[in-house]
Amino acid sequence: MKDLGFHLRKAVLALVAAGLFASQTTAMPVIDPSVDQPVVLAAGDCYAIGQQVAAQNGGTLAKASQATRGGQQVCVIVVLVPGKNGQRPRRSEIVVPMG
Repeated sequence: MKDLGFHLRKAVLALVAAGLFASQTTAMPVIDPSVDQPVVLAAGDCYAIGQQVAAQNGGTLAKASQATRGGQQVCVIVVLVPGKNGQRPRRSEIVVPMG
């Protein structure tokens, strides 16, 4: 009976180890370093810029998106600035050039 428990424990450990190895190999991205990939600025950059703009204006970031205006890449930032004397927040749209 002791041998059965020992072999069962060994088999379970082997399965767990194989599962961990398999999950690590499928989770790693495959990148071919010989392929030139262009650098693309992501909308996440606009979000960071939007956070800064909202803080400078004393408001809350409502939206940050990337757009092309006049052939130039820009971030379109929408900030909600608190209204005075209990009024509704004011919506302010700010266009910031990227880069």
